[in-house]
Amino acid sequence: MNNLNAVSPYVLSVLRIVFALVLFSFGTQKILGFPFAARVPEAWSLSWIAGVLELVVGFFLLIGFLSRPAAFILSGLMACAYFIGHAPNSFFPSQNGGVAAILFCFGFLYLVVAGPGPLSVDAWRKARA
Repeated sequence: MNNLNAVSPYVLSVLRIVFALVLFSFGTQKILGFPFAARVPEAWSLSWIAGVLELVVGFFLLIGFLSRPAAFILSGLMACAYFIGHAPNSFFPSQNGGVAAILFCFGFLYLVVAGPGPLSVDAWRKARA
């Protein structure tokens, strides 16, 4: 059990990186067109603004810079995505396609509380201070 406790902070960093990287990829698809998407949102549409947040704030979280505020913003973004884009289709997440939005929302909310872990720009800046 002590071995698990020793690696726990690093696994937290890996969780942050994976969550942010997956969300960041949605932003690159919406804003940069990579990977290819059949449909790209129009500039300044709600979906486009979400893509900008996924791209910019997702990158901040990916590198662990201003992690807690970034995670808070992304958690709210995913809550909005669920209630605006998925919940109107059905009450049940398994039927409305909103499972990923819920998981992202609560994963990011966890990162607000837990912090970025040791493999982050935030931890590096704290160590230098």
